[in-house]
Amino acid sequence: MTLPTYADWQLIAEQSLSGIAPTIEQGLTVLGAPDDELLPLMQAAFKVRRHYYGRKVKLNMIINAKSGLCPEDCGYCSQSVVSTAPVPKYTMLDKETLLAGAREALARRAGTYCIVAAGKGPTEKELEQVVEAVKEIRDTMPLKICACLGILKDGQAQRLAEAGVHRYNHNLNTSRANYPSITTTHTYDQRIETVEKAKLHGMSPCSGVIIGMGETDREIVEMAYALRELDADSIPVNFLNAIPGTPLEGAGRTKAIKALKVLALFRFICPTKEIRAAGGREVNLRTLQPLALYAVNSLFVGDYLTTEGQEVSADHQMIEDLGFEVEVCAL
Repeated sequence: MTLPTYADWQLIAEQSLSGIAPTIEQGLTVLGAPDDELLPLMQAAFKVRRHYYGRKVKLNMIINAKSGLCPEDCGYCSQSVVSTAPVPKYTMLDKETLLAGAREALARRAGTYCIVAAGKGPTEKELEQVVEAVKEIRDTMPLKICACLGILKDGQAQRLAEAGVHRYNHNLNTSRANYPSITTTHTYDQRIETVEKAKLHGMSPCSGVIIGMGETDREIVEMAYALRELDADSIPVNFLNAIPGTPLEGAGRTKAIKALKVLALFRFICPTKEIRAAGGREVNLRTLQPLALYAVNSLFVGDYLTTEGQEVSADHQMIEDLGFEVEVCAL
């Protein structure tokens, strides 16, 4: 068997830059690349990343606006009804707390503030609380606002858009084939429909994946293609952080080198999009986190929903040490 070389990765990069996505076979070659080829592969991914985003890094901050109390059975989530993980449980945060979170996002140099709430979808009262907070943030702070509130009912996407939400997040999480093994309380198609509903009302679509939930390499390639087809503007690539008390607690971590190959794959298949090294990057990439920035152009800073991230100062230092630059304003 002929092993891929520097020229092969450069060819994939050139195809990507010309608008031609890698074939399924090329995608599998990226994921199965020999570890000795990691640096040439990441250099090829950086060629694409640099073309569209230079050396800028977008920072995003999450606030867990409603924790626990979720009726869904998603196997990866510590807030689900089937989880026994000891997580905080509280209803939707009030406006002042959401505003304080926005001010913290600015202090962390994050350009995007992500309001995330556990649950199948927002009640009218919860939606109104978010709407009121979003209006004031838009009036007083230079932040891009992303909402992640679950499956939206008729009229809810329009209200969020009218309030000033720039972006709506609803992750596909895994492949269509793998979906029933991860959750049974909603469908893959319902997630697609919610992303399309957000797009219809003028919100930028944000949708991503969680790697490490039993999917095959071919399914990882299919996930990247699904997000290309969905035309998601922002793609968070999460790596499972297997939390004790969740159905997936025994799942092993994704090896750091494999995680980097996944990020390179997503850059090749979705070259123009904001690709974010998201949840689980600290525990999966570990000491190789800096290399991720050669494929991705976005990070979460601070903690996630129920798990801790690394110190914000460490992220800032990592970006500076690499010669990259924080994009302070995402508007």
